[in-house]
Amino acid sequence: MEKIRVFILDDHEIVRNGLRRTLERHDDIEVVGEAGLAAEALRRIPALTPTVAILDGRLPDGSGIDVCREIRSQYPGVACLILTSFDDDEALFSAIMAGAAGYVLKEIRGTDLVGAIRTVASGKSLLSPSVTQRVLDRLREGPKEDPVLAELTPREREILKLVAEGLTNRQIGTRVHLSEKTVKNYVSSILEKLKLTSRTQAAVVASKHFGQEPSAR
Repeated sequence: MEKIRVFILDDHEIVRNGLRRTLERHDDIEVVGEAGLAAEALRRIPALTPTVAILDGRLPDGSGIDVCREIRSQYPGVACLILTSFDDDEALFSAIMAGAAGYVLKEIRGTDLVGAIRTVASGKSLLSPSVTQRVLDRLREGPKEDPVLAELTPREREILKLVAEGLTNRQIGTRVHLSEKTVKNYVSSILEKLKLTSRTQAAVVASKHFGQEPSAR
């Protein structure tokens, strides 16, 4: 019997080790590789040709959804299973639009995860009719605008998220290819539009509306 080749992407080594031990108890599953960063996964997955890629929803350098989108566009034979701690419609919608075959929460039991892997490896989807209906409704209605962030431009929202990660203006500039001065101007504009007085307040706003944890830095 041909084994299901699995690749694991998660930024926590303990989680990766736990997943590997859980999966390798089953004779029909082989863990062929793992990574802790999105960039690393994008380099390794093409060479390892897994049947299923288990992708962490959120990563230090991106997300499993981003990896799913890239992999599915170039290697459609790889089934992507998003494994996340966050249950929200926006992430679910993004995962499905990226081509994910399934979206499961990290509190899933080991036996259920194995079943999910077998399901997507066989070419089936884990999406229930109720989930499919939520996606169809979302497509009809379009994205819901957050009234608090409505005045921010897409670039300002991107920078606000990076502020919440605790990055300095210089680090943000490096990440988004802007000068430090330009980033400073963007941050000032964000604070003015949101009627805030500090980066800390901005980080709290981002954590509430983007689902991020504000950095302690």
